[in-house]
Amino acid sequence: MGRYDTCMADFSQLAHRVVQATIDATEPDAQGSEEPQTPAQLNGRNGGRKGGPARAAKLTAEQRSEIARKAARARWQTRS
Repeated sequence: MGRYDTCMADFSQLAHRVVQATIDATEPDAQGSEEPQTPAQLNGRNGGRKGGPARAAKLTAEQRSEIARKAARARWQTRS
């Protein structure tokens, strides 16, 4: 152990305690703080998981190709 090891450990522990106290003070209570969700919000993830494959199934090969070309242009476009 070096000369400052215990001091740094104490300093690190103090810093950790300060951060934890700040987080605890700023976080809202877990009980009752959330607004009730609408059915659309509750089903949002499931709808998103279904939507992509459903959209891809409806597109023609040419439409998919055009979307891919547009995405590639956007990726490789020089930004100024």
